[in-house]
Amino acid sequence: MEVLQSFSRWFWNENIWLPPNTTWADRVSTPENQLPNFIDLWTYPFYIAASFIFLRYFVLNPYVYGPLAIRVGIKNVKPKSVVPIPILEKAFAKYRKKVPEKVIVETAAELGWTERKVERWLRTRLAMDHINTYTKFIECAWQFTYYSFAFAFGVYCLHDKPWLYDINYCWIGYPYNKLDKDIWCYYMFSLGFYWSMTLTHFFETRRKDFYQMFFHHLLTIALMVFSFTCNFIRVGSLMLLVHDVADIPLQMSKMLIYLEWKKLCDAVFAFFSVLWIITRCGIYPFWIVSNTLFYAVNLVPMHPVYYIFNVLLSLLAVLHYYWTYFILRIIVNTAVKGKVEDDRSSSDWQPPSEDASDEILKKS
Repeated sequence: MEVLQSFSRWFWNENIWLPPNTTWADRVSTPENQLPNFIDLWTYPFYIAASFIFLRYFVLNPYVYGPLAIRVGIKNVKPKSVVPIPILEKAFAKYRKKVPEKVIVETAAELGWTERKVERWLRTRLAMDHINTYTKFIECAWQFTYYSFAFAFGVYCLHDKPWLYDINYCWIGYPYNKLDKDIWCYYMFSLGFYWSMTLTHFFETRRKDFYQMFFHHLLTIALMVFSFTCNFIRVGSLMLLVHDVADIPLQMSKMLIYLEWKKLCDAVFAFFSVLWIITRCGIYPFWIVSNTLFYAVNLVPMHPVYYIFNVLLSLLAVLHYYWTYFILRIIVNTAVKGKVEDDRSSSDWQPPSEDASDEILKKS
């Protein structure tokens, strides 16, 4: 217990987290000062995250998104499973898609199978790990719903706030800026969503940027926790608004890909691409990050967490440019192939063409 207390004193060192000549006692939230209450970070967001997970998986997926997908022609076709065979599972775990011919020959000899039969087993086993178009569609439908509501709620919360129109107001009065109730709700709501996405991340479609997206969720949570703790909430609320807006047409364009509505998909993706570049590659780095780096230093007493906060903001900007590379690749591929494809996505599963009665297969 003493070790934990020593670690807590070290981690929450006032010289790191707070401006000079400020103590944690000065930051205690009261009805009069309306400062952020740190305890809120470890209670309300987790209740909200649990509510989001329940709403998504037990209400919207089975009763709204699933029936909607079927109604528009997306069937929930599941791949067949294979009889588990240890030697083949070991080869699959090691090589995945690219099992060497030598391994196939040796395995076939050991099992007394033909090489073609081993290849069929490996293909079907690979298909088991692919998530079908139906599942991808309802994942996108959930995110489309959330980001649409979150952006509308963010506009409602910020429309009368002076820092939306003049970002310099983020620092006037710091570190004793009062936390408005609507901004508190916006923060808790958003933090709850990102916790829910982090907790369910390993159960969703695994894409090429799987770990980058997981890092993005953790980075976003860290930024929100840091900004709430240090009362950087005004600039944090702007960051949330800028990030939510582009995700709406992104999720819509992905749903349209799965529906194969080409013309509408192309139009929505073009709109998304412009909006992404404006918000993530323009407004975010050149309005928000540049302000925290070059203007805030003139108003905010410097302390270590200020630099940590700016490092995290900059890392997020780097991730934006990384994803912009994929967007540009999609644009190039669209120009060449004539249709939009999600360059990050895993391949949609297609049923194997071999005879389903093969004895190495069994129905799910």
